Amino acid sequence: MALMLFDTHTHLNAEEFDEEIPETLQRAKEHDVSRMAVVGFDLLTIEKTLTLSEKYPEVFSIIGWHPTESYLYTEKIEEQLYQQLQLPKVVAMGEMGLDYHWDTSPKQKQQDVFRRQLQISKELNLPVSIHMRDAIEDTYQILKEEHVEDIGGIMHSFSGNTQWMERFLDLGMHISLSGVVTFKNAREPKDIAKVVPFDKLLIETDAPYLAPVPYRGKRNEPAYVKYVAEKVAELRGCSYEAVATQTLENANRLFRLDEWKK
Repeated sequence: MALMLFDTHTHLNAEEFDEEIPETLQRAKEHDVSRMAVVGFDLLTIEKTLTLSEKYPEVFSIIGWHPTESYLYTEKIEEQLYQQLQLPKVVAMGEMGLDYHWDTSPKQKQQDVFRRQLQISKELNLPVSIHMRDAIEDTYQILKEEHVEDIGGIMHSFSGNTQWMERFLDLGMHISLSGVVTFKNAREPKDIAKVVPFDKLLIETDAPYLAPVPYRGKRNEPAYVKYVAEKVAELRGCSYEAVATQTLENANRLFRLDEWKK
């Protein structure tokens, strides 16, 4: 039986892939990737991921509103999102959260839009994918106050230390590691990889960004999630097969996909 990986956060809907979707998906298959969640975070990227997931069996959609775009969030957008979130291949809401690094949306607006999306996710019983940059304390506080444990979700490309990992795990979240775990000086992701509970671990590319070694600095793509899995296996002292099997099972369970069996 072929090994199967689930890239739980990729942007195959980015313009970098516009001319080579079939080829990119074929390379992913050749690198053991059987499923991927393509994330849409504004009107254009949401439309593109929904089209991709409708066309390709291995593609699922995560849609929501990115914190850097919070200043554009309106009731009309929310109404449209609410309908789109109920489409059959939408498996989570996101990426949502807080980003205090890029000064594009006021902090209060980001927080308001974040809370609203968490409330919608709970109404629709969808897990969430969380973007967090330079805002770990506020992100944690909002997730806690909005009782994210009711639905669960993913700390996407997690960059906190093991103490913060424990706090987010206590809220029922999964920890997702990206290509950063392969970077030479990425001490905290490596520490996380060693100790995160196996049943709460996910892997991702965040393609076209954060390409792992040996492709660091180049365009990332879903096929390269294999390098993340291999590095995690090395750090945990277990087999690549074990990481592939467990992270696929974790993703299928979180996203409530039919093929997952207890």
